[in-house]
Amino acid sequence: MNDAVVDHSRRAMEQGSKSFATASRLFPSDIRDDAWMLYAWCRHCDDEIDGQVLGSGAVGIDPVLASQKLQELRERTASALSGERQIDPVFAAFQRVTDRHAIPAQEAMDLLQGFEMDVLERRYDTLEDTLEYAYHVAGVVGVMMARIMGVSDAPTLRRAQDLGLAFQLTNIARDVIEDAKGGRVYLPGEWLDEAGVPRDRVAAPEHRGAVARTAQRLVAAAEPFYASARWGLRDLNPRSAWAIATARGVYRAIGRHVADAGALAWDNRASVDRTGKLVLLGRGGLIAIWSKTLDAWREPPARPALWTHV
Repeated sequence: MNDAVVDHSRRAMEQGSKSFATASRLFPSDIRDDAWMLYAWCRHCDDEIDGQVLGSGAVGIDPVLASQKLQELRERTASALSGERQIDPVFAAFQRVTDRHAIPAQEAMDLLQGFEMDVLERRYDTLEDTLEYAYHVAGVVGVMMARIMGVSDAPTLRRAQDLGLAFQLTNIARDVIEDAKGGRVYLPGEWLDEAGVPRDRVAAPEHRGAVARTAQRLVAAAEPFYASARWGLRDLNPRSAWAIATARGVYRAIGRHVADAGALAWDNRASVDRTGKLVLLGRGGLIAIWSKTLDAWREPPARPALWTHV
């Protein structure tokens, strides 16, 4: 039977995240639908704060209006979490997912705190500052997605957080020029200072080479988080492991493209074409098989001393 809430969420995923949409189809149908529904809520909240549609065409909005929208998002999210009937398909979807998987209210509010950082125009001086932001807008999404996949133990949730952190560091590197044109700089300010790039001139053409080197540092900083996240695959069901391994491969490929392209990285938006996604789909399947067989017999290595929130 057609489900309007799920269908709305599917369209949000397909239009808002082409990098994850392909991988999401590998999930078992119940997990896939719930992943779509959680994504739809995350995407809607981000769009409201950025004045965009499904992640595109961000125009920015007045800070006062942004604060009002953030407060409205908090109120509507709290309403859904409290069990009140939801008319809007975005919040109806969110309510279904949080009820079904007992997602803690604090995790949902942690995401909104990330958007508050944007509203308050938070400065990010150190890599740790950037990672704190990355947790709130992506790391916690990894945790919530892991709960949808049946994960409840802290070590595996931490690996899921690590994947979200890696994804966001990759996103920051890919979008650094576009973000800077909109007045947002997520690269660590100390790194920009070392590179001789004024924080209000990140998008200037004359600094493109120095910005590229700084973005390469961020791509490199994501690698330990990608490596840590791989050890969480063994604790997922086989199809979920395949989906997550594929998404991990796609985002890593985007990061490598940014790093390899240097100053030309932002002439076109970095992405993986259809052929590349098919290759990574196959590779993700092999990684999932390895994780569910050979890795399952080994004691996982201790998580490195990486930044963490959970």
